[in-house]
Amino acid sequence: MCLSESERPITSSPNTSEIDLPADSAPPADPVATPAVGMVPQRRFRWLPWAAVVAAGGVLSAMSAPGQTAGLSVFTDPLIRELGVSRTEVSTSYLIGTLVGACVLPLTGRALDRWGVRRMTMVIGVAFAVFLVALSLVSEIVGLTAGFVGVRMAGQGALSLAATTVVARTITNRRGLALGVASGIGSGGISLVPVFVESLIATSNIHTAWRVEAIAVAVVVIPVAFFLPRHQTPGSRTPQSGADVGQQLWTLREAASTGMFWVIAAGLAASGMLSTALAFHQVAVLGEQGLTATEAAANFLPQTVTGIAATLITGALSDRIAPKYGVTIAMVTLTGALVLLPTVQPGWTAIVYGLVLGAAGGSLRGIEAAAYVRYYGTANIGVIRGVATGVNLASTAFGPLLLALGHNVAGNYTTPVLFFAVVPATVAVVSVFARPPQHPSLAH
Repeated sequence: MCLSESERPITSSPNTSEIDLPADSAPPADPVATPAVGMVPQRRFRWLPWAAVVAAGGVLSAMSAPGQTAGLSVFTDPLIRELGVSRTEVSTSYLIGTLVGACVLPLTGRALDRWGVRRMTMVIGVAFAVFLVALSLVSEIVGLTAGFVGVRMAGQGALSLAATTVVARTITNRRGLALGVASGIGSGGISLVPVFVESLIATSNIHTAWRVEAIAVAVVVIPVAFFLPRHQTPGSRTPQSGADVGQQLWTLREAASTGMFWVIAAGLAASGMLSTALAFHQVAVLGEQGLTATEAAANFLPQTVTGIAATLITGALSDRIAPKYGVTIAMVTLTGALVLLPTVQPGWTAIVYGLVLGAAGGSLRGIEAAAYVRYYGTANIGVIRGVATGVNLASTAFGPLLLALGHNVAGNYTTPVLFFAVVPATVAVVSVFARPPQHPSLAH
């Protein structure tokens, strides 16, 4: 049986254009050789390209904040007052914008594969800035919905996807650690943005705040994109640039036909839906447990701390263990956070709840990109993760609405939260028994 070019196993030597960390067992430098005057010994700074790509990915991820739920939530109450609309109308507008934006992500992923991260990140940066300026001009709900489509698509969707894709494609050694560090930098940056934006709104207005964000995106994202590694054309690409040594090239259709693809996507959906629901209604949810509004808002701090820590730890672990177990850990931790909610009271129990909830979201962020790359290679990772990221983004649209409906039915938040705990628990069990995908070319 003849195999197509995209299905043949890749066994060629590594491509030198990709970035590796120096191996610990590398031979010592020749003691006789002396570098020329003015030259810097190469081995001493071999880690710089690795760190530069990771830092670039982290900065790009952090700059997605204006399109993230955390970055947009501070605009909710001012929008209600400014536009004279209800909270339900704003929530519905946000839901529509998120869903439509999610539908575009597979196309964005395919464009990243075809045109390269460098070129596409420049386009995304320009588009994101334009959408933020457009949002600053809205005066009614239809325009607000269109603006939400743009910033959710370009910010949380496309820019986040580009940030992790450049790290996954460029770095081959300790890739999981690199993705974890980049995601940790992004999470830290995103958590700080609402504080600055809220202060900016208080001293000016929402229109000025969105325009300042647009300037920041253009000033940071476009220059960073300019220095990203150049895209290799199909004619110049060596096999290693498309997949790891010994790995087959997976298409989206082939990847989506495996159970592992959907196990990871289900973990993203469960985490996105429930974490966003709890964050969106955090003041009300924790207020029901006896916390003041200030105490409830402060609970984001322990969530951020463990979120970043878990991202770094699981990212590093993904280089050493099967990535599916990272999904298991994330889902078990999320289930634990939901089950803890009825016991939360002002004090240490609330802090423990925040720590566990933050660890749940952070552990999945640290493992997701590494898992898809480990199982399906990097040749079509843009479109493969584009679909998965779209699933994740769409789930965030439904979470707040489902929890609000559950509250209306049960009269409290703890009952629907405990009911929803079944979702991550089920994904955790399924992930344990999920088999690593086998490429169709190896099937007998």
